[in-house]
Amino acid sequence: MDVGDSAEIPVAASPKSSITDPQQETIKREVHNAVKQAKETTLDWPRKVDLFGIGVSVTDYDSAANIIVRKGNADQGGIVSCHAAHAIVTFSDNAEMKKIANSFAMITPDGQPVRWAMNWLQKTRLSERVYGPELMLRVCEKAATNSTPIFLYGGTSESVQLLKENLELKYPNLHIAGIHSPPFRKLSEDELAADIKMINESNAKILFIGLGCPKQDLFAHSIRKLVNPVQICVGAAFDFHSGQLTMAPSWIQRSGLEWLFRLTKDPRRLWKRYLVTNSKFLWRLTKATFSRRQNLDDQTSE
Repeated sequence: MDVGDSAEIPVAASPKSSITDPQQETIKREVHNAVKQAKETTLDWPRKVDLFGIGVSVTDYDSAANIIVRKGNADQGGIVSCHAAHAIVTFSDNAEMKKIANSFAMITPDGQPVRWAMNWLQKTRLSERVYGPELMLRVCEKAATNSTPIFLYGGTSESVQLLKENLELKYPNLHIAGIHSPPFRKLSEDELAADIKMINESNAKILFIGLGCPKQDLFAHSIRKLVNPVQICVGAAFDFHSGQLTMAPSWIQRSGLEWLFRLTKDPRRLWKRYLVTNSKFLWRLTKATFSRRQNLDDQTSE
């Protein structure tokens, strides 16, 4: 046959996959579940990135709650704290306190400005903050499912009792091994020894501490070698979940204006904290942003 003759030239058909759409979906689900299970079975604390001298953990609610419960059940201990802008500035301003904070197993990005700063400066791509009060509920939910006993330490006698009752209503299977409201002053050696004994003898795996920042962080660090459970510093979570304080609406929390909501509720106590520390946080973020741009310009000009 001549090249010019009109003829249909056979073309090999492209091989079709023998895997059907339903099978592909099944494979995707199995891969997703395998990755999820691998994350859940690891006992490594999440990595940290530097934010103004403080190592803040790159994590989300599920990962944070999961590792806390697993570490508790494995009797491996560790200190977890939830840091908003106020805490980041407070601990980074003092060399000794900075050293203490950076010894913690996990510091979560408690406030939206902290999450935004991490995403902007460190490209962490965090889609959510890990807010102390919400993390407390997530941990309690997992603890109830895994029969993990918890201990509540902090607040007033009234608020910690209300907190216990509210958590038991919300999570009927939650085992609260003990509660205690310490005095609002420095503990004596005998009082501290009695509290440590109470916590350890309760056999709790997770110790929630609600003493306010930075007191709760310093307290957790001071007893780190004396208590068995994982310690979680959750601040105002005790007051929120006991009903003593009103939590900001979700849209205010998402907008990063929760500090303003809290300021309107307690201006005499909080005005100085937010005026000073929020201004410092914003200034440091501005400086870091310009420094980052300068470095990029220098790299581009080379």
